[in-house]
Amino acid sequence: MNRWAIGLRSKAMLALLLASLIALVPATIIGSHVVSSVQEYFGQAYARNLTDLSRQRIQAPILMDLVLSERLASTQLLLSWLQDEEDADKRAAFFREAEGYASVFRGQTYFAISAQSGNYYFNDPEAEYSEQPRYQLNPEDSNDAWFFNLLRDIGDYNINVNPDVQLGTTRVWLNLPVLHNGELLGLAGTGLEVTEFLREFIATNEPGVTPMIIDQQGFVQAHPNPEYIAFGSSVGLDTGNNTLQAMLSTDAARSTLESALSVSRQHDSVELIPVELSGRPQLLAIAYMPELSWYLVTAVDLSVAQTIGGSWWLSIVIGFGIMLALLLVVIAVAVERLLIRPLSHLQASATQITQGNYQVALPKTRNDEIGDLSRAFGAMVKRVQDHTTELEERVQQRTQALENSNREIAQFNKMVNDSIDYASLIQQAILPFAKLNAALGEQQFVVWQPRDVVGGDFYFFHGDADACLVGLVDCAGHGVPGALMTMLARAAFDQAVRDDGLHDPAAILHDTDKILRNMLQDLDLPRALATNMDAGLLYLNAQQNVARYAGAKIHLYMKSAQGVEEIKGARRALVARKPGDYANTEIPISGQTTFYLTSDGYLDQAGGELGYGMGSSGFTDIIVQHAHLPLNEQGSAILDSLSAYQGDYPQRDDICVLGVRLLTTPP
Repeated sequence: MNRWAIGLRSKAMLALLLASLIALVPATIIGSHVVSSVQEYFGQAYARNLTDLSRQRIQAPILMDLVLSERLASTQLLLSWLQDEEDADKRAAFFREAEGYASVFRGQTYFAISAQSGNYYFNDPEAEYSEQPRYQLNPEDSNDAWFFNLLRDIGDYNINVNPDVQLGTTRVWLNLPVLHNGELLGLAGTGLEVTEFLREFIATNEPGVTPMIIDQQGFVQAHPNPEYIAFGSSVGLDTGNNTLQAMLSTDAARSTLESALSVSRQHDSVELIPVELSGRPQLLAIAYMPELSWYLVTAVDLSVAQTIGGSWWLSIVIGFGIMLALLLVVIAVAVERLLIRPLSHLQASATQITQGNYQVALPKTRNDEIGDLSRAFGAMVKRVQDHTTELEERVQQRTQALENSNREIAQFNKMVNDSIDYASLIQQAILPFAKLNAALGEQQFVVWQPRDVVGGDFYFFHGDADACLVGLVDCAGHGVPGALMTMLARAAFDQAVRDDGLHDPAAILHDTDKILRNMLQDLDLPRALATNMDAGLLYLNAQQNVARYAGAKIHLYMKSAQGVEEIKGARRALVARKPGDYANTEIPISGQTTFYLTSDGYLDQAGGELGYGMGSSGFTDIIVQHAHLPLNEQGSAILDSLSAYQGDYPQRDDICVLGVRLLTTPP
């Protein structure tokens, strides 16, 4: 390549840099000055107009309630009643009059307080109407200090934001003196609920705008955050330092604020001052409301508030879009000439190669990266053609090998599935369903539901003319390993029954444990292989009206007329690390008694709202729920109850439930 030739990347970068400088440099300079000056101008106008509008919105309704409160405080009915407070007729007349005022008050509330008795009368829509005092003000109670402070110096009226502990409400109170010939008989007025007042007059959805109301001393009377409000400040209560001055960080800012407050009060103007509030530079707009003796203050964060209207932003966006379009046009022309056209020629040749035509001629006349790329493509074409032939041969060989492997795997899977199916048939064949049904008929049921095709739970039955022995065994594991253990366990139990007979379940458990240990002791079993098993054996003798139970970690549930009794088995399983101590439990019975045995697969099945097992208590509830059914129908009912409890949780373990009923012989 020519050493003086300019590379493709360099050409593209030069074109992009040139276009960017042409369009972005003047746009950045002009836009920065325009946006800064426009934002400052509109920010000041926005703060001034918003504050002036809010002042009018707040003054009108409060002044209306103030005028109505003044009329209420001067009504002859109130004057007459407070001079003779015990007169029931005068009281009733006043309250009828006051209810009319309540209907036009914004908060629909009114109050009257007797200076002589301290009785506080109050009604609002949220409380039951009453003509009796809500409570009595006490000069010794700090919560009532506001009232006695007002009696000493109330002036023409008082507006106070204060919580009333006795009434359990916080309101903006309009307090008017009740005067008769210069004598102060008490107070009357109305109250606006603070939350409603803040929502209607103070709360705003405008971002970066925080409106508030302060009194002439700077105490905060209303704020979107109630923590800043100086409750009771206008009636002489100690409210801490909840002032606007305290929110400012420097003495200079406080001095500027005092000057602005004074100018706004004297000239009835909206004053603007920049301050730092809550750690951010903000613009304060201050307007005085002489009728209320309050200041309305609006804090505007110009970096957040939407001070520039949509049309201004639209102009800015259009201007920026035009400059961006110019930039894109310049870039497009440069890219078209320097990149697209040469690459189009190369693409056409490469397309022919991808279609299998390796005889195309690639352009090689350029002395830049595209020319180098074309020459590299030419060298690669020959290698691609050679590799394609070689890969096709390899793919064919490996496809054949994969097909052979799949056939072998399919045959092996079929053998495994067939073996499991045969194992299932064998396992079902050793279950004594027919013998159990022939011996007990409708006085028994069995639920046998392995988790897989085969499982580790099984039951057995032995009987003679007078008695029978039923058992349920839960071998460790499930699936094929569990099923193999059931074969071994069944042989051991049958041998123990032959040796010990039917009448001694505990002896059968002892001998079965011994037989299994002898079977397994000579086998080299992996440590992780679990060989232990739970078992429960129940001997029933209808002639003697007696049942005898012994269990290894399986409990017997007995349902009689007295309820359900749980008879626990031994705590150690068969073939555990140490031999267990198994004992018989004699169960004398009378009347109709039903016995239930279940493996832990039923008790521990995940289900319910929390995904836990139902446990013994849940199983007991299910027994009671279905005890009224014939015994041969209880099996399906118990299984349906488990399905409802299980929900969408998968089956966790093999499940086996056995139920038998002993019909006693009358003595």
